[in-house]
Amino acid sequence: MTDLFNMLTTYLHDVFVIKFDGWVILGFVAQGLFTMRFVVQWIASERARKSVIPVAFWFFSIGGGMLLLIYALYRRDPVFIAGQALGLVVYFRNLYFIIVTGRQASAKD
Repeated sequence: MTDLFNMLTTYLHDVFVIKFDGWVILGFVAQGLFTMRFVVQWIASERARKSVIPVAFWFFSIGGGMLLLIYALYRRDPVFIAGQALGLVVYFRNLYFIIVTGRQASAKD
């Protein structure tokens, strides 16, 4: 049991102390931005009393997704790179639809 504890302690020390650098900080900032999109969506939905996706959700998605993609490129993680890159296409496309729809709605008024 103490061997397992020592292995776990060594692993956690390696991951969270020895490997801690500026890239890890960037990764945590990116993950924080990415997480904020859910907080923003939750607050907007609670206020509206229905499911709502505010524009800020897409901005947080793009900001977090771009930083996470940079982090994934640095780490050379193909799964992480593919996931973030494809996600960014969806986030930008949704923001594009919001901009176009907003312009069309303004033109009709």
